[in-house]
Amino acid sequence: MEFDPDSTAVVVVDVQNGFCHPEGSLYAPASEEVVDPVTALVSRAREADASVVCTRDVHPPEQFEDNRYYDEFERWGEHVVEGTWDAQLHDRLDVRDEDYVVEKHTYDAFYQTGLEGHLDTHGVDDLLVCGTLANVCVLHTAGSAGLRDYRPVLVEDAIGYIEEEHREYALDHADWLFGEVLDREEVAFR
Repeated sequence: MEFDPDSTAVVVVDVQNGFCHPEGSLYAPASEEVVDPVTALVSRAREADASVVCTRDVHPPEQFEDNRYYDEFERWGEHVVEGTWDAQLHDRLDVRDEDYVVEKHTYDAFYQTGLEGHLDTHGVDDLLVCGTLANVCVLHTAGSAGLRDYRPVLVEDAIGYIEEEHREYALDHADWLFGEVLDREEVAFR
């Protein structure tokens, strides 16, 4: 499938130490395994002059203290806390000054961030979504993109997960409800 680089962005979701490094607080081996495929996709996008967006899941230490219901630290344990090594983007991820880096505090990279404004300002319609975790931040970001009338395309061999069944669920759900699913080899730039 061909994508116009002028209206396409690769959205790299949460390729951070906390998820993709063996010493990370929520390390998942399959997330570490997609760092190189993600980097290769980003490299191809750069060669075509497409946009690159990286998200960082970052939590202030007190973020969930006053919440009545939703507490990610209770669900996952303390992770990617603001200002820590855990919250930094993975060293092998090639992040450049011209890339847009989104700091998010929830699973959805659009929720209370400047992502939508950035994409609209740059004329982006198609999002090639990769990164981690498949059924959490990748799925919620892609679903939110679809609800905002962007075309989310999940790049399945560049998406990390905890359990293979979680990955399959996320890809099936996205393909059925709001997006498309492709392998990296099926992605071409005009």
